[in-house]
Amino acid sequence: MKEHPVLGQVALGYSPMIDRQRNVVATRVTVFPNSGETQPDARALLAALQEVWPAPAEGADLQLTLRPLDPGGAKPRAATPGAAATPTAHPVSLNIAGEALLRAVMEAGPPPHLMIEVPAFMATDAGNAAALSELRQAGSLLLIKGRPLVPVTPEVLACFSHSIVEADEDRRAGNPPAPGVRQVSTVQAGTRTSAAVEQAFQRGSVAVLGWPLDDPLPKATGRAKVATDIQVVMELIQGVDRELPVSRLEDILRRDPTLAFRLLRYLNSPAFGLSAEITSFGHAIMMLGYARLKRWLALLLASASKSANAQPLLHAAVRRGLLMEELGRLNGDPEMRGEMFLCGVFSLLDRLLQQPFSELLGSVPVPERVQQTLRGAGGPYEPYLDLVRAIEQEAVFDIRECTEKLLLGPAEVNRAVLVALRGARQLDG
Repeated sequence: MKEHPVLGQVALGYSPMIDRQRNVVATRVTVFPNSGETQPDARALLAALQEVWPAPAEGADLQLTLRPLDPGGAKPRAATPGAAATPTAHPVSLNIAGEALLRAVMEAGPPPHLMIEVPAFMATDAGNAAALSELRQAGSLLLIKGRPLVPVTPEVLACFSHSIVEADEDRRAGNPPAPGVRQVSTVQAGTRTSAAVEQAFQRGSVAVLGWPLDDPLPKATGRAKVATDIQVVMELIQGVDRELPVSRLEDILRRDPTLAFRLLRYLNSPAFGLSAEITSFGHAIMMLGYARLKRWLALLLASASKSANAQPLLHAAVRRGLLMEELGRLNGDPEMRGEMFLCGVFSLLDRLLQQPFSELLGSVPVPERVQQTLRGAGGPYEPYLDLVRAIEQEAVFDIRECTEKLLLGPAEVNRAVLVALRGARQLDG
């Protein structure tokens, strides 16, 4: 990724946009301008974002595709576990937490495939009507954010495809909507639990913004073993870690043909950029080596949950692993970087598999330093995981505090965020 000086002038956070089938259909990127006299360069910011989310192919239908309710009812259609996310030509929603920078981005002519969130107070300002209309005519998809205190004119309201309403501002359950937002579909922000997500959809939201990471932690199950397919992945990780002969590893893999297919699909994804197609497990080891292969087995383990509700957690786990790895790259220690990747991916394994770490860590082969962090016992990776969590929650003060504790610069962290998100998109593809 190119060097973008603007990354030293902002703090970045991200969260998912989740549809009724619990698929992640877009990423919300929140941009916080750093305090100071220098206004971040809006064009440079857009250029950096387009390295992660390039423009779609010419002729693509630039619509945010969110599935509606079933006819005649408020319940979402049944989700299919592992189903692909709804295709969209608008993969990112840009939430800029600074009026001056947002105006500069609007004036810079953002590419149409980037969704732009506009605060309600700006939508009700007559002085912004012309700029909003020009953006819409240029193909931009605009989302009005928050509840307007006064009615939005029909002409301006027509510029918006969706409204974003925080959970504590959503009054649809017992009161009529605020003036000016009745005619657009609602995306509810601030969802932090599975129950809050379900309630938002019951109220008629077409999507939610936020990670459902505040559910209660799973309780002890008393199960001594995990499911067979999960056990196969863990045995493979252990075998790769010990560098067992290829024939031994292939014998393990033959116990689960579906797993073999999924593994080859990962290895042949654009994220690897390999010139030759990987056709077997032995071929994968020859091309990638044991160390690199181990990380993708970790991703397979994290994706072992059969629940459709786990899809946002898997989405988060992949990004945590890649972001932890990029942050680890800054210290130049390959072993530490690999362990940080495992720490990020496995940090949600208890929620994905619905077993506490006190049970899982007896079976999951992870290094001692990773175990320390997963058990909540500190360890060298805990400050990095705290930073990743702050970025996920788009908590700017926590982001800055964690960054300073690690003696990192904003540009280093933001570049790691964008590189990780780009790598995750390639894996998703």
